[in-house]
Amino acid sequence: MLVSILTLFYGLFFGEGAAKLFRDSDTGWHILTGEAILKGGPLPRTDPYSFTMAGKPWLAWEWGADVWMGAAHRWNGLPGVAVMYAALVAVCAWLWFRLHAAVGGNFFFACAMASPMLTTVSLHWLARPHVFSWLLCLLALIALERAGGQLRLWHMAAWFLGGVVWANLHASFFLLPILCFTYAAGALLRRLLWAEAVSATKFVWFAVLSSTGTFLNPYGFGLHRHVVEYLSNRELLARVGEFQTFNFQVEGAGQVLLTVVIGMLGVTLTLARRRPEHFLICCGMLILGLRSARALPLVALLVLPLVNGAITRALGNVQVRPKIRNIIDSFLAYSGRLRILERQCGGYAIAPLAFLVAVALLGTPAFSARAGFSPTEFPVQAAFEVEKLPQDARLLAPDKFGGYLIYRFGGQRRVFFDGRSDFYGVGFLKNYVKLIEVRPGWREQAQQFGFTHALLPNRYSLVAALEHWGWRKIYSDETATLLGK
Repeated sequence: MLVSILTLFYGLFFGEGAAKLFRDSDTGWHILTGEAILKGGPLPRTDPYSFTMAGKPWLAWEWGADVWMGAAHRWNGLPGVAVMYAALVAVCAWLWFRLHAAVGGNFFFACAMASPMLTTVSLHWLARPHVFSWLLCLLALIALERAGGQLRLWHMAAWFLGGVVWANLHASFFLLPILCFTYAAGALLRRLLWAEAVSATKFVWFAVLSSTGTFLNPYGFGLHRHVVEYLSNRELLARVGEFQTFNFQVEGAGQVLLTVVIGMLGVTLTLARRRPEHFLICCGMLILGLRSARALPLVALLVLPLVNGAITRALGNVQVRPKIRNIIDSFLAYSGRLRILERQCGGYAIAPLAFLVAVALLGTPAFSARAGFSPTEFPVQAAFEVEKLPQDARLLAPDKFGGYLIYRFGGQRRVFFDGRSDFYGVGFLKNYVKLIEVRPGWREQAQQFGFTHALLPNRYSLVAALEHWGWRKIYSDETATLLGK
């Protein structure tokens, strides 16, 4: 619980503080979508935000998370959204320690792994719906580890509802039945390879029920079809930054690399422990993490606890000299007593108090001003000049600015492009790259979209290209430049 509380305060007040949660401008349209639903409007079925794709079919596939974000924003603006997501990450840290305990992990090893875990998770420590998927993945694994005894009706209802909730919060809902089927496969392998009396039936039931629950969403099977088409479109994913391989050469990547190395070293131990389901989960997550930086937080959250359980079991069974055996046994026994003490002094009464203190601090002017889109990354000042433009102005702005502009103008000023890559499609992205990178044919693209103004980061070569073409500079600051045709 102490680590969870520290995570909450670290995420809100240290370093970049709450501004780190708003590094991705997609947060903006998520908030507006949630607020529109809370106002009693219908679930969006067509695009309400862009002038390039206006009126075309759109799936707000994370509408449940959008509602939570909209509610937090109505409560306390962007600081409210920051508190909600920082609290979610803090709960994930608490559940992470609970998962260590569920798989029989060593308390000291869990504490040692906390630093690389938090560093790796911070890669996508953003105010976006995927944080809900972290929470649900941890809950699912803990439930699967503790799924003993007979299959009861309330178990079946819980897994069905789990599928319903997950499908309406985040597109990673397919992970729930996959995890259940993995445990079913592990049970079968344990019976075949080691003749263990383990039943796979309950896990199959969990998989079937959770899969069925995912169809209870506003889009029905259309949601599943859309997710499959999106994740199988390699040409599209190759153009989305967060789906690319993580750059292990950047500063601070050592802790992330350590997370991956621990996972790789511990994979074989999961088989030695006779837990093939752990082996399959570790292998699957490591492969995903090495292919896509977006999956690395799941490696830290799911793989590290399973590896800890395997290492602890290996230490308990290793054949060594009696003196060394005594030292290992003493270490494991002491760690076990500390875990008991930690459970007895869990600090559950302190957690609500810590949350209230965080809310109070974030409400002060000194901190609330930092909870939002950073003026060094987004056109916060330039937006005042954009506000003076005619309402029908066609503004050329990159996807990084798109979500912020949607939020800043309450969706009233249509944008050229934002972060909904699945909606815009690969054809649009190709033309977008041609225009932004000033490739041959970029002028034709600009004329085709009928831009009247452009709001671009200063570092973009398109700024100079437009000026050379005859566009005039209206405004410029350290972050962005506004030009008029």
